[in-house]
Amino acid sequence: MKKYLYTWEDQVRDYECDLQGVVNNANYQHYMEHTRHRFLESLGENFARMHDEGRDAFVSRVEIQFKHSLRSGDRFRSCLNARREGVKLVFEQDIYRLPDETLAVRGVVDTVLVEQGRLTRGEYFDRLLEKTK
Repeated sequence: MKKYLYTWEDQVRDYECDLQGVVNNANYQHYMEHTRHRFLESLGENFARMHDEGRDAFVSRVEIQFKHSLRSGDRFRSCLNARREGVKLVFEQDIYRLPDETLAVRGVVDTVLVEQGRLTRGEYFDRLLEKTK
């Protein structure tokens, strides 16, 4: 498995599955979002405090490739890497079924930062990524 900046593990809950018995596609985006939130918290930051300070991160684009369905009770590992690309912070996110490490989902999520209602050049992202070194 490749190296990631951040990973966490969880388990699929029954209510996240559709009639076919697999995780509903929208829930993978929830897993990836939760991973980004936890990553931010691991760096000593959180979205509520950012908002109170007039700083908001927004998803500007999401691309998800569905590789293998997760089912109720499956354990999984959600992983991310992050890199700057222009004004964006780009998250490359993978979700693996455990324990066999089967790739379930691969995603790319572009985010931008707005401060006091104005799109920034993303300098805040540089400060965040510096904390990962």
